[in-house]
Amino acid sequence: MKTHAQAVVIGGGLVGCSILYHLAKLGWKDVVLLERDELTAGSTWHAAANIHGLHDNNNVTRVQHYTMNLYKELEKETGQGCGVFQPGSLYLAKTEEREHQLRLQEAKAKYYGLNFHEVSREQAKELHPLAQFDDIRCIMFEPDGGNVDPSGVTMAYAAGARAMGAQIERFCPVIGTEQQPDGSWIVKTEKGDIHTQWVVNAGGLWGREVAAMAGLTLPLQPTEHQYFVTESIDEVANLGRRLPSIADRDGEYYFRQEGNGFLIGAYEKDMRFWAEDGTPLDFAHELFPDDLDRIMENVIRATERVPCAETAGVKRVINGPMIWSPDSNAIWGPVPELKNYFCCTGIIPGFSQSGGLGLLAAQWMIEGEPQYDMFAWDLARFGDWADKAFTKARVEDQYAHRFAIHFPNEERSAGRPARVRPAYELQKEIGCVFGLNCGWEHPLWFSGTPGTQDTNSFTRQNWWEPVGREVNMLRENVGVIDISNFANYVIKGPGAFDWLDKLVANKVPTEVGRSCLTPLISVRGGVAGDFTISKVADDEYMMVGSGMAERYHQRFFNMIELPEGTTFEVATNRIAGFNVAGPKSREMLQRLTNADLSNEAYRFMRSRTIDVAGVECLAIRVSFTGDLGWELHCAESDQVKLYSALLAAAAEFDGGPVGGRALGSLRIEKGYGSWGREYSQEYWPQEVGLAGLIKLDKDFLNKDAYLKVKDNAPREVLSAFEIDTVNDADASGGEPVFTPDGKPVGRVTSGAYGYSVGKSLALGYANPAVAKPGDEVEVFILGKPHKARILEAAAFDPSGARLRA
Repeated sequence: MKTHAQAVVIGGGLVGCSILYHLAKLGWKDVVLLERDELTAGSTWHAAANIHGLHDNNNVTRVQHYTMNLYKELEKETGQGCGVFQPGSLYLAKTEEREHQLRLQEAKAKYYGLNFHEVSREQAKELHPLAQFDDIRCIMFEPDGGNVDPSGVTMAYAAGARAMGAQIERFCPVIGTEQQPDGSWIVKTEKGDIHTQWVVNAGGLWGREVAAMAGLTLPLQPTEHQYFVTESIDEVANLGRRLPSIADRDGEYYFRQEGNGFLIGAYEKDMRFWAEDGTPLDFAHELFPDDLDRIMENVIRATERVPCAETAGVKRVINGPMIWSPDSNAIWGPVPELKNYFCCTGIIPGFSQSGGLGLLAAQWMIEGEPQYDMFAWDLARFGDWADKAFTKARVEDQYAHRFAIHFPNEERSAGRPARVRPAYELQKEIGCVFGLNCGWEHPLWFSGTPGTQDTNSFTRQNWWEPVGREVNMLRENVGVIDISNFANYVIKGPGAFDWLDKLVANKVPTEVGRSCLTPLISVRGGVAGDFTISKVADDEYMMVGSGMAERYHQRFFNMIELPEGTTFEVATNRIAGFNVAGPKSREMLQRLTNADLSNEAYRFMRSRTIDVAGVECLAIRVSFTGDLGWELHCAESDQVKLYSALLAAAAEFDGGPVGGRALGSLRIEKGYGSWGREYSQEYWPQEVGLAGLIKLDKDFLNKDAYLKVKDNAPREVLSAFEIDTVNDADASGGEPVFTPDGKPVGRVTSGAYGYSVGKSLALGYANPAVAKPGDEVEVFILGKPHKARILEAAAFDPSGARLRA
C-alpha cells in the first residue's frame, strides 16, 4: 500500500469511486481509495439506481445530464458494463401545480438542449400500454430516463481509476485522520499510514464517523427505505421490449420495469430513522426486516396506475439504509475550518449525480474551484445551528415529502426555530411571518395578525398584497427592515487595513467614517461575493456581507494570512441591525438622534457611530432598497430597545416594519444583484456590472485570475426584465428566456412584482449576442411564454437621485 498520495478517498461506494476516477482523469494519478469492506458495501449495492436529467436547480440539471451521458462512455472506456437501460421516463401531473412544475422543466430542457417534452395520453399509452392515464392532465416524456446497475457503475469507475494509476485498497478500515502543521494529513489504517495532501470523506453511511475522526460533526441522519421487485408478469414478458419508468410524484411512488416484472418504491409518511447514535462499524451488506405495510397506501396507488401489477407476487423486498442531509442535497465541498478536507456524503439521487459530484469535486481540489456555482450542495450552507434535533426534524420532513413540490418562496416549518434574535417575540406579536435564513428566524412579511402562515403555489399567494403595502409604505414614507441576517465581521489591529486591502478588489477606506462597496474575486476570476466595508476607528473595520455565505466566505478569508497583532472576528451572533429607508427616513431618524443627518453632513457611503434612541449604533448611509436610508448596527442585547423606538417613530410618519419579501421587490426594482442569485463565482465582474469597483493599481486576492478574464467579452450580461403577466404569477428564479422566434437568450435569477412601478420584474442573464436592452423577449413563467422587454435602466430611480438625496 502507498505511504504517500496526493489525495486519499475514504469510502468505496458509488461516489467515492467517482471522485477517485475524476481525480485521476484530471491529472492526479497518485491517489488512493480506502474501503473498510468490499466496494459498494453500505447503501450503493441495494439502490434502485434510477437516473433522470431534470432538476429544479439549473446547475444540478447540468451535472445530472453530464452523469447520464457518462455511463455509456465509461462502458466503452473500461469494458465494464454499467447495466444502462434508457427506455425513457414518463412524468405525470394530476394537479395544476404539478403541471406548472413539469411545464417549467420542459422550458428549461429546451433552453439547455435536453430531451424532455410533452406527450399526449395516446402517445403515453403507446409507450406504456400497461398503464392507464385517464386521471392525468399533463404527461412529459424524458427519452433518456431509466436506470443502471449499481455495482456495474461503481466497478466501472473503479476500473477506470485503476487504469489511470489510482490505487484501491479494500478491507482497509480507516482508524484515524490527523492534520499536520503544514496542512497535510496522516490517514491511519490497520495496514499502515498514508501521508496525503487531501482527505476526501466519501463515507456514505459512515460519513458522520469519518468526520468525527477529524473533529467534525456533519448534519446527517440515516433512514430506512423500502422498495420491492415483483415476480415475472406475463403482460410484461409478452411485450418484447422494455417499458419506460413512471414518475408519478403526486402518487408518491416510483415505478419501473425490472426483468419481466416491476420495481415499486415509495417515500412513505410513516418513515423510520436508523442509527441515530452512529452507524454500526460492522454493517455492510445487511438489510432490515421487511415492513411493506408502511408503504401499502403508496403501492395501491402504483397498482391502480398499472393494474397488472396488483396480482403479481413479490419476488424480493429491499429495506435498506439511506443517509440524508436536512434538505436532501449533498453535504459537499471543502470544510472551511480545516485545510484540505473535502466532504461528499448525504447523497440521495446518487446515480443521477455521481458523475457530476466526482467531476466538480476533482475540479475544486485540483483547480481550486468548480466550474459551476454549486452552493445548493455546499456544506457551508449549514453551520453549528444545524444540530441533531434540527437535522432529524428536517430529514423526517424531507423523506415524508420527497416527491412534494417545492414551491417558489416556500418555507417549511420542520426543525424551527433554530436561531432567534431578541426581537423575535415582539415580531411575532405584530404578526410577522418568518423564513429561515442561515438558521435565523427572519421576517418575511407582516400580516398584522399573529399566527398567520404562508400559503404556497406557483401563483401569487396570501402575502402578495401585504408585501405590496410594505413596499409602497417605504417608497412613500419610511420602513424599518430587520437586517440581522446579514453577516458581520470586525477586523482590528495594526494590520487591519493591509489584510482587507489584500483581500478585496476595491480600495479599502483609509479615513474613519468612510465606507466602500467591493467585490471579492474568486479563484477563476468570477465574483465570489460583495461587501460593505466601513472604517469605524483607527485600526478597526466593520465588514458586512451575505449572511447565507458567511461560512462559504471563510474559505477566502483563510487565503490571506492575518498580520501579527491583528484579529478577525465573525461578529454576526453579537450584532443585530436594521435598515431605516424611505423618503422620510432622515426626518424620522433625526427625531431619535442628535447627530446631524443632513445630506451635507452625512453623505452617501459615509458611516459613524451615533446614538439612536439611547442605543449606540454604527450608522452606514446605504440601503439595499435603492432609497434614502441608513443601516443601523447595534449590540444584539440592544435590539429590542432600538426596534421598539424605530417602530414607534416610524408610525408617526405612516411607516412601519418591512420584511424580506418586500426588500426583494425593492432591490429588483432598483436592479441590485444579490449573492447566491445574481452574484456567484460563475460570473465575471464585467458580466454583473461590478468591474468599475475593481482597482488594478493594487494587489488583491485572485488578481491574476481576474486579469486573465477581464478583457473577455461578456458571455452573458446581468439584465433587468419587464414582463407582461396574464396569469397571476411572477417570475421567481430559474425561468428560461427566449427570443420571440425561439432562440435561447438567458435565464431569470430573481423575480418579483415591482409594486412601486406597477410592473412584474425580473433580474437575470442575457446573451448580448442574441438580445440587448430594448429588445422584446419571452420569459417562460409556469413553463409558458410571457412577453417581456430587456430594460435599458433600472425600473426605479435609474439615476440614483433618491439614494443620494
